[in-house]
Amino acid sequence: MHQGKLVFAQVMAHLPLSTFRRCVARYDGEHKVKSFSCLDQFYAMAFAQLTFRESLRDIEACLATQGQRLYHLGFRSPVARNTLANANAVRPWQIYADLAQHLIGIARPLYANEPIGLDLKETVYAFDATTIDLCLSVYPWAPFRSTKAAIKLHTLLDVRGSIPSFIHISDGKTHEVNVLDALTPEPGAFYLLDRGYMDFARRRPKQSRHNCETKVVTPPLMTTAGQPKPSNGAGFQGLRSKGVTSHPAPSQRSKVVTAFLTV
Repeated sequence: MHQGKLVFAQVMAHLPLSTFRRCVARYDGEHKVKSFSCLDQFYAMAFAQLTFRESLRDIEACLATQGQRLYHLGFRSPVARNTLANANAVRPWQIYADLAQHLIGIARPLYANEPIGLDLKETVYAFDATTIDLCLSVYPWAPFRSTKAAIKLHTLLDVRGSIPSFIHISDGKTHEVNVLDALTPEPGAFYLLDRGYMDFARRRPKQSRHNCETKVVTPPLMTTAGQPKPSNGAGFQGLRSKGVTSHPAPSQRSKVVTAFLTV
């Protein structure tokens, strides 16, 4: 019989516990907590994510079947569905947001030199949103349609390593372009967007305030045969801080489109 550490315990061993405890202390996350700590909560939700659990009941049932291994997984006691639900409802989410930012800061340098198929040294980001349907009776705070609720997950992805550097959750009625106001552009970086985000009147003042140059690239419209449609030179736009609009050279266009389509 194998006597080594379980796979989940090996993965959790990479968690910077000192940073996690500082995040918990910063937001007083364990105020009046007796047994189910924030670390236990994190382990439970990480286990659910890695094992594709679909509900709190599913998490509880799956962990209950591993009762003899819970201690070796990192849990100090069995996880009850109601306890986990209360912890998710009342404990500060900022704890895990700060922890995620710290982990992203560790991961991004590891992929800084990863090839992306482009002759670019600058950082390349892909920005898009996805709609997640929800039950209206359970999530009345997320209005979308008359018969269902939804949220939108807006993600800015670093193409090198596919690491999210910005995540914003809004209700389903929020238009994607409005989230651009929450972004702080990185000087010299390339941002890959679809046409739903094209609002130069919104972007130019922000670029001027930050005194930086940012390239915003959109893919051309495609025909059913996969060929670009004529766009009178408007298929690609370069956005600069002083309001000067320029177009990439023809040799650069195909590279940028390929990067966008393979993200």
